[in-house]
Amino acid sequence: QVQLEESGGGSVQAGGSLRLTCAASGYSFSSACMGWFRQAPGKEREGVAAIDLDGNTRYAESVKGRFTISSANGKNTLYLQMNSLKPEDTAMYHCTAGINCVYYGDDIFGGLRDFGYWGQGTQVSVSS
Repeated sequence: QVQLEESGGGSVQAGGSLRLTCAASGYSFSSACMGWFRQAPGKEREGVAAIDLDGNTRYAESVKGRFTISSANGKNTLYLQMNSLKPEDTAMYHCTAGINCVYYGDDIFGGLRDFGYWGQGTQVSVSS
């Protein structure tokens, strides 16, 4: 049974940094693609960052140059380093894992959103 547990959220001022951690269990995640999504109140889920099967990374335009996704322990641990945080980054952040990523094609965010496993999330609040 796949389980994803996020931690590391909190409240920071604009310009600050946070590092989110996702502890994954129940699968061999070295064979999975993984990512981070966020959802703010009244807004749709947004793919923030992802790692594909080959270890290539992808980012939303809004976070490029500020956020970095990485993994350890064969992707059993997933990180999201968030720097230069802005108030518009305020959201619930979710870790996702896809075990059938080969079928996602080039749309890794779409595949994770629609077919991936999701954690409960960790709240990030950025004040101005």
